[in-house]
Amino acid sequence: MYACVPVCVSNCIRTLRICWISVYIVFLSFYSSPVQQPIVFYLNVTYTSERNYSSIITLPTQVLLPRHSSTVTFNVTSHNVGQVTTYLQCNCTELQHLSRIRFMVIHSNVLAVISQIVGWLYFLLWSLSFYPQAWENWRRKSVIGLNFDFLALNLTGFIAYTVFNVSLFWVPFIQEEFLKRNPKGINPVSSNDVFFSLHAVLLCLVYFCQAAIYKRGDQKISWTAVFLLLVGWTFALVTLVLAAAKQITWLDFLYYCSYIKLAVTLIKYVPQAFMNYRRQSTEGWSIGGVLMDFSGGILSILQMFLQSYNNNEWKLVFGDPTKFGLGAFSVIFDILFLTQHYCLYRKTTPYEAFVQDTN
Repeated sequence: MYACVPVCVSNCIRTLRICWISVYIVFLSFYSSPVQQPIVFYLNVTYTSERNYSSIITLPTQVLLPRHSSTVTFNVTSHNVGQVTTYLQCNCTELQHLSRIRFMVIHSNVLAVISQIVGWLYFLLWSLSFYPQAWENWRRKSVIGLNFDFLALNLTGFIAYTVFNVSLFWVPFIQEEFLKRNPKGINPVSSNDVFFSLHAVLLCLVYFCQAAIYKRGDQKISWTAVFLLLVGWTFALVTLVLAAAKQITWLDFLYYCSYIKLAVTLIKYVPQAFMNYRRQSTEGWSIGGVLMDFSGGILSILQMFLQSYNNNEWKLVFGDPTKFGLGAFSVIFDILFLTQHYCLYRKTTPYEAFVQDTN
């Protein structure tokens, strides 16, 4: 079997997924003109998920790039499921800071494909989950029943999430800073993450526009939410100033933005659930969006388990309790909303203005 790995002259990482108990011919392609002299490349192992990398994979000690060539092949034999990361080093000054290659030996390529399909499905469901609420607001020409605390907290969380994703995905010096701090890791942000966060901010702004022009009764943002928003935005501003003054790194600032998103996710559903309870109704709160969010959350957790089994890396689930916990937390609130809508408050009456206690 063949696997092509393009190698560029930059400090980046290429991931090569191969099935266990297989022999692969790795094809290295260099983004440069053919070399004038033979070059010897060494595969320096920098990380292995097992004590001895040879129990996972057999690699050549060196690879020779012939004269007048820009491509080379070498054999790789996989033995057990695991991960091995190598730095490419060479005996010349023409090619420096070459790519790293991460060999991921997995149980099944079929499971890998299924995991990718599941990932695209929950990405699609989460993206579409914003539209039923916008449609509901437009259909009723009213936002009564949609909690404004939830809107404000949700927008703040997604702004912080967007800053984190866009910076790590598009800003080169931040990417380099991440690799220096995490030499064994890979950039956690993909193009899907960037699109999702930008799309989420846009739809949250649409909600606010609808709240400004449609009937809303006496609903307003509570003082509790105002206080929490002030704390969050002040924290973001202070860390931004510290990063600009070089008291902390820009990567630290982005991590602080991600903490804001995590905190918002933990509390943003509470006002909406409590409002439904006080009104004894879910009128105005789109259950279609909840169903999509619930389905996406279940698929997200399913993908984590599929990847953990296929890669034999259960740290993806149990080693990152924040990611897993937040996904499960959102699913729990979705179940609560579904229970309110279909069981507790099934007999809804035509909506009326809701007077909110802002204390």
